[in-house]
Amino acid sequence: MKQILKNRIKKYAADCWDLCTKFPISREYNAFCNQLIRCSSSVGANYRAACRAKSDADFINKLKIVEKEADESMYFLELLLEISDKEHAQIKRLHAEGNELLSIVVASIKTMRNRKS
Repeated sequence: MKQILKNRIKKYAADCWDLCTKFPISREYNAFCNQLIRCSSSVGANYRAACRAKSDADFINKLKIVEKEADESMYFLELLLEISDKEHAQIKRLHAEGNELLSIVVASIKTMRNRKS
């Protein structure tokens, strides 16, 4: 299961990058695209770190970072959807995928917290 999620998260980052290549190079778009690329790739980097956590508490803390970065990715997708008239279908698909990944991470955090109690 971990490997499936790792692959899915990696694809999410690559797909966000691909989306960003479709926007014009400008100061305005670059600001949002650079942030989207950073936070979407950070989802995967931090999930990998969580998989190597030293304790349950460490795992939860790292997953909280994944949660934050996934939510931030969704925010920048929402901004791109609002300011652009391009790539709406791809943006909506990525937003839905980000929401699913976020839900998985939040459920995992809850499960770990319940297990600790």
